[in-house]
Amino acid sequence: MKRRDVLRAGIGTGFAGVAGCTGRTKGPAFTEGFEDELGEWEADAAIGPEVDIDDFAWELGVSDAEAVEGERSLRIWNEGSYDDGVTWGVHPISVEADRRYRIDVRAQFWSESESFNTIRNAVMRLGAEPPETEEDFPQPGVNTTALGETPYGGLREPLWLADGWREYAFEWTTPTLSTDTLHLAIGTAVVWEANAAHYVDDVSVTIEAR
Repeated sequence: MKRRDVLRAGIGTGFAGVAGCTGRTKGPAFTEGFEDELGEWEADAAIGPEVDIDDFAWELGVSDAEAVEGERSLRIWNEGSYDDGVTWGVHPISVEADRRYRIDVRAQFWSESESFNTIRNAVMRLGAEPPETEEDFPQPGVNTTALGETPYGGLREPLWLADGWREYAFEWTTPTLSTDTLHLAIGTAVVWEANAAHYVDDVSVTIEAR
């Protein structure tokens, strides 16, 4: 099975330049705490073909209701009426083309409480193109950290595993990149038929040439 198929089958568990990078950067190449509103983040959502996207209610914006540090975080809310749908924000990340990297991505997600039910999944993706559909994110349970070189990096893992903040992270071992801009997407995917809000904060991207 090709690694692209592994991502889809569910097997396994501001700009920052890195031109001339020969090793790990000194600290993250990109960080975000959402203290200055959305900036270059763009909001998007998708749902299966049986539902018109205009009928899927969702919100994404900066909020002062919760924060890991500072006073603000990214609030993501979506309805659960269809047991389907994903909402995300996407931000460009600058790299040097024609190179290969090992990239570490981390973010804190907030859940209202711990639950035995999987109400939402956290989704994260880093790749040459921004996602357009839910299928562009990894399948449930997939984290690219253990998969070696893959076409894009990311994860889809359950939220509601803790009361409050919990870190989610993945590594991406890239092929030789033909672009100087990657797209980082972070969001939530509906699993349970319930409306739910989550918060995201303390995002970091560390880039190491290989």
